[in-house]
Amino acid sequence: MKAVFTTKVDPTYDDLPEFRYHFPRAYLNVAEAAVGDWIIYYEPRRTSGELSSRGGRQSYFATAQVTQIVPDPSLPDHFYAFVRDYLPLPRPVPFREGEHYYETALRRDDGQTNKGAFGRAVRRLSDAEYLEILNAGMARLLDLPEPAGLAADPTTSVAPFQFADEPATFERPIVERLSTRPVRDAAFAAAIKSAYHETCAVTGLRLINGGGRSEVQAAHIRPVAADGPDSPRNGLALSATVHWMFDRGLISAADDHSLLVAERHVPDSARRLFLPTGKLLLPERGDQRPHPQFLKWHRENVFKG
Repeated sequence: MKAVFTTKVDPTYDDLPEFRYHFPRAYLNVAEAAVGDWIIYYEPRRTSGELSSRGGRQSYFATAQVTQIVPDPSLPDHFYAFVRDYLPLPRPVPFREGEHYYETALRRDDGQTNKGAFGRAVRRLSDAEYLEILNAGMARLLDLPEPAGLAADPTTSVAPFQFADEPATFERPIVERLSTRPVRDAAFAAAIKSAYHETCAVTGLRLINGGGRSEVQAAHIRPVAADGPDSPRNGLALSATVHWMFDRGLISAADDHSLLVAERHVPDSARRLFLPTGKLLLPERGDQRPHPQFLKWHRENVFKG
């Protein structure tokens, strides 16, 4: 059985959605039923535990596969759901579009929102509901039919994205594709380019080629080969030269997003490319900015400074 896991921008619980989800015993049965299956992450209206907080997207924004549930060793009656294969949806999907609810349990008989059901942070999700959310969030990426009315909705903004070379041909069911590198690379690139508005985080340059395509690249901070997730918080939008420098440890970033330069390895001519502020250009949303955990890994394992 699949499920919805609700998590805030500044979570009340010890969530790190790329790896783990923290929850109380009240949701244990639903979470355990999802072990070995896929879940959808949902961001509510509130961005933190404060009752007055607002600004959340009220959208499904990522998917992941639950691997195990373990008790929290330090907090009684609380548990961790550990996940793998975290993947952002290129298009965050609102819980309701027009009169349509992606979770049928959220719709009352009179057509209004069932606030009681909505109040549950962990909710069961049928296979059909999961696939519908996935299709709505990844339709343009996988060349699927788009949800009815999406293309005509002027308020819907999806950054353009393409495969680096020729589009791959997919024949397997959509859920099976979620673990393949072509799909994951394309979804990761779409999320990074959208978050950074196709602008290099180190140079501030936004270059569009003759085909209207951005030249900026999506760089993993902690590489996939080193168990880095395909999350916007583990990524940076970088121009090709800067991407090469970052992957080879010639540059890195501090937790305050100050640019770090390996002094003996980077000539002055290259440093002139960097933003004069000495800091990374970051996304507006805090939950899309590089996470300190991944920056620390890069400094300790890649950076030559």
